Amino acid sequence: MTEGIHHFIEQYGLLAVFLGCIAEGESIAILGGFFAHQHVFVLWQTFVAAALGAFLGDTFFFILGRSFADHRYVVRLRRRPGFRRAYRLLNTHPNIFVLSNRYVYGMRLVGGIAAGLSTIPMPRFIILNAISSVIWAVLFSSIGYVFGLGAEHFVGQALLRHERLLIGLGIGLTVAILAWLIARHIAKRERTKES
Repeated sequence: MTEGIHHFIEQYGLLAVFLGCIAEGESIAILGGFFAHQHVFVLWQTFVAAALGAFLGDTFFFILGRSFADHRYVVRLRRRPGFRRAYRLLNTHPNIFVLSNRYVYGMRLVGGIAAGLSTIPMPRFIILNAISSVIWAVLFSSIGYVFGLGAEHFVGQALLRHERLLIGLGIGLTVAILAWLIARHIAKRERTKES
């Protein structure tokens, strides 16, 4: 069974990294880096898949905010905790906001919509978003790669392929749970501030 999973990840893993990085994809980029360390993916291909997913995701939400401001989905996202603060920061420091928004877990969707609703010109957003996406992809995929080094050192060189797969999935799940807990804590704190 693990051979089948391993084969599936080899065949479709980079596509999963790309799709996972369209939304909130830190854990997916980290997992991609781990699998690159395990020679399931090539590291530079992981960087490209993660950067393209992050870039296209943020650009999609920017266009959504810019072109469909009155759509019920956009209106609902505008009610999310932190939107008003993101919009205020975006209008006072647009370049810094676009470059750093993706690093605040839980704010990428809201930040993209806020950027689309702001007056920032689309070409400037595209350039800043591309720069931020590349840096983000390299950073988080490299973290996963380093986790791979640590796991191999910790467990030893005797890891078999299916054991590496299970360790990678465990790391990805742990990172996803931690990120969810942190985002929940931040959202609760933002709701308290806005009340």
